[in-house]
Amino acid sequence: MGTFCSVIKFENLQELKRLCHWGPIIALGVIAICSTMAMIDSVLWYWPLHTTGGSVNFIMLINWTVLILYNYFNAMFVGPGFVPLGWKPENSQDTMYLQYCKVCQAYKAPRSHHCRKCNRCVMKMDHHCPWINNCCGYQNHASFTLFLLLAPLGCIHAAFIFVMTMYTQLYNRLSFGWNTVRIDMSAARRDPVPIVPFGLAAFAATLFALGLALGTTIAVGMLFFIQMKIILRNKTSIESWIEEKAKDRIHYYQLDDVFVFPYDMGSRWRNFKQVFTWSGAPEGDGLEWPIREGCHQYSLTIEQLKQKADKRVRSVRYKVIEDYSGSCCPLNKGIKTFFTSPCTEEPRIQLQKGEFILATRGLRYWLYGDKILDDSFIEGVSRIRGWFPRNCVEKCPCDAETDQAPEGEKKNR
Repeated sequence: MGTFCSVIKFENLQELKRLCHWGPIIALGVIAICSTMAMIDSVLWYWPLHTTGGSVNFIMLINWTVLILYNYFNAMFVGPGFVPLGWKPENSQDTMYLQYCKVCQAYKAPRSHHCRKCNRCVMKMDHHCPWINNCCGYQNHASFTLFLLLAPLGCIHAAFIFVMTMYTQLYNRLSFGWNTVRIDMSAARRDPVPIVPFGLAAFAATLFALGLALGTTIAVGMLFFIQMKIILRNKTSIESWIEEKAKDRIHYYQLDDVFVFPYDMGSRWRNFKQVFTWSGAPEGDGLEWPIREGCHQYSLTIEQLKQKADKRVRSVRYKVIEDYSGSCCPLNKGIKTFFTSPCTEEPRIQLQKGEFILATRGLRYWLYGDKILDDSFIEGVSRIRGWFPRNCVEKCPCDAETDQAPEGEKKNR
């Protein structure tokens, strides 16, 4: 009883407000519809009390639901872990390598970033996910990734049940003639009569659940693939963008440096164990991290400071070459752009040909930045911030002119 009371605290109950958001409402709604319809249809298709196979099928279905919800709520309520308010490194001299967060009144620990939605500095922040209404980071990265794995697997099982149920029920109702095929949905032509009646409403509900299951399998499966790709490299989505800008900075100034990502352990298995452990808790404390040989504990934060000082790397100018309506998943911009739309609450920018954009970060097929509302590039002018497709813009000619700077000048920078 004491353990139970220690878990249910006022702070934990306050976290329940995360459920009052469109992301969790939709996610839990999809889980509830697919799970409920799969259980009902499994009774119609493979009655669990008659055969061992039916019992195993039904138990597996319940296990999928339990595991999916367990990891989903873990990712939501455990959270990513936040940098303590007022935090600073033990060695005061290390503050020169770190950025200071005015909101949290603390230094940003290595790999941490400030989230505007959570209003806190998040340990090893990957992104803010609207579907769990929380950030994905240090503490909940494993639970979030397991949810992305289990959801498609459970949906595949449920989709199989939906297909088999519709097939068997329709087969029992088909009346074949020489010229026509008639379907009698009023009663099943078999003995015994099914416990759950399968009429037009049940058929429509099963078909709808099948669509949800297949859509979830594709969408969430792609997210799982993306997450595993960065986990095996021991990176986050933000760190991948920082690394890309680091290489761009070195190439632009023609430096002899080679940026080495400090947290890649050199082995996919060792990188994997940084997130997934037998205890369920990730390695480390979220403030200090194991680094590869030859790297500095603050190598990444030093690179961030360099990029922050370099305005050319921090924001790249683009010119709009194709109109964009600002839709979340634009069909007319290509299949890859449609399926890789950023899973975030951040807005999209409506673009018109001839406008200018300052891009600060991005993905393979999407960029994030500010739209300048006038024709100047003066700092401080009014802007609209959000995501837009890469194939709608091209690098501004004024950036191409800066590439002609003398080599000596680039070296000195």
